[in-house]
Amino acid sequence: MLPLTISKAARRFGDRAAFRLPSGASISYSDIDRISDEVAAGLAERGLGEGDVLLLSLPSGPEYAVAYLAAAKIGAVTAGANPRLRARERGLVAATVDPTLVLATEALAGGLPDNLEVELLIPTEDPGRMLDALRVTHYSVPNLAEDPERAVCICFTSGSTGDPRGAWFTNRQLAAIAEMDTGGAWGSGGQLVAGTAFAHVGVMTKLPWQLASGATIHVMDRWDAGRLLDLLEHHRLPAVNGVAAQIALLLRHPEFDDHDLSSIRAIVVGGGPSPPALVHEARRRFDAPYSIRYSSTESGGIGLGTSLEADDDEALHTVGRPRSGVAAEVRGDDGLPVQPGEVGEMWLRTPSAMSGYWGDPVGTTTTLVEGWLRTGDLASVDPAGCHRLAGRASEMFIRGGYNVYPLEVEAVLGTHPGIDQVAVVPRPDDVLGEIGVAVVVPSNPDRPPTLDQLVAHGRSDLSSYKLPAAVRIVDRLPLNSGDKLDRRALAAEEAGQQADG
Repeated sequence: MLPLTISKAARRFGDRAAFRLPSGASISYSDIDRISDEVAAGLAERGLGEGDVLLLSLPSGPEYAVAYLAAAKIGAVTAGANPRLRARERGLVAATVDPTLVLATEALAGGLPDNLEVELLIPTEDPGRMLDALRVTHYSVPNLAEDPERAVCICFTSGSTGDPRGAWFTNRQLAAIAEMDTGGAWGSGGQLVAGTAFAHVGVMTKLPWQLASGATIHVMDRWDAGRLLDLLEHHRLPAVNGVAAQIALLLRHPEFDDHDLSSIRAIVVGGGPSPPALVHEARRRFDAPYSIRYSSTESGGIGLGTSLEADDDEALHTVGRPRSGVAAEVRGDDGLPVQPGEVGEMWLRTPSAMSGYWGDPVGTTTTLVEGWLRTGDLASVDPAGCHRLAGRASEMFIRGGYNVYPLEVEAVLGTHPGIDQVAVVPRPDDVLGEIGVAVVVPSNPDRPPTLDQLVAHGRSDLSSYKLPAAVRIVDRLPLNSGDKLDRRALAAEEAGQQADG
């Protein structure tokens, strides 16, 4: 799919900028098609072919995209290592996919096993020198036969619950995602901002329709709130996209109110739940509706969403309903649907779902069951048909024999006026087994909320066993490489504090 898409895009859009860097430098649609042809020939000369894995440990930018396109032109499978990974994590990613070749910068080569063939690259803004060590002009790569089941890319989960797992996708899924996101439309044009690393599922699986749109994609090697605000204002973008943590950083930028953001007609946020207080503030200050998109790496970035016309209850407290073409069910431990209002595991059925975990048949069999994707997320369905998340199955903890779901507690505590951000995590307890700790970033650091105040605030909406038994005030909550809350790190901190105590 990618080879045909970029060749057609090059013919239709020619010298239009496909990618624009913060410096203002750009690379055209014609350039990326031509350069990826030459890089594809170079990869073929190095022995890569259909089914081989190319691992990219590169910054987000044109080099990454061109190498991805080049690999697709020879039938190789591209795996991306998020540039924010640490050396140990990068080594785990490489071990998972066992690549035939790795392309990396010197800064992002640490941790790669010594037995791998690694080619070091130096990023450049000059299309004439881009990936020059890989480019071959004297050899043309034969056109690949169309194969819907050919593997194209491997996208890694953030690793917040353990070692990274690589979800792999074929041409069939990429075509389904393009159809579900855009209806397969061509040439809508405009400006896009890459809000996530290029190794993220939000770029790897959506690049076909982004290229087909003919848009200019603005690249930020590392996401920056001030830079994004400038882009939103200068290009009069109609929507702001990102994850909840990024929206929070935009709102807290000291120059937010100095920007003219009147063009924004929608705020579309994925990558995890959005606290109700954040949704409320963002809707007010952007003067635009806020849509939460629930999905996962394994679902190809497609799942549920709240309506842009949602009432306060749907917008603030749910992740909405399944998108067109998606089915969702909440099931119990027996695999059968639970009653409305009961908590169970969210199962999805969507043509965008991964083919499996690369090199992990056992994990694949556990996660993909008779055409359904087990998400591992706990949820319930309300009378309006909206889904309410209760957290990950692995995040649930048990206090005195009662199950506590952190997201449920956070949704209530997060409406306290003294709270900017909150996460509820377990702490080991000699009597109750585990207790809940509210880790709070206060709105006013000089007057943080007390435990008594939080308990009083939540008592009318939460059973007593769900209320926190301790509070810890912090400057910020830790995020993982996917800009999601790192609950694993917080829980480890609590366990360490209990041991020290």
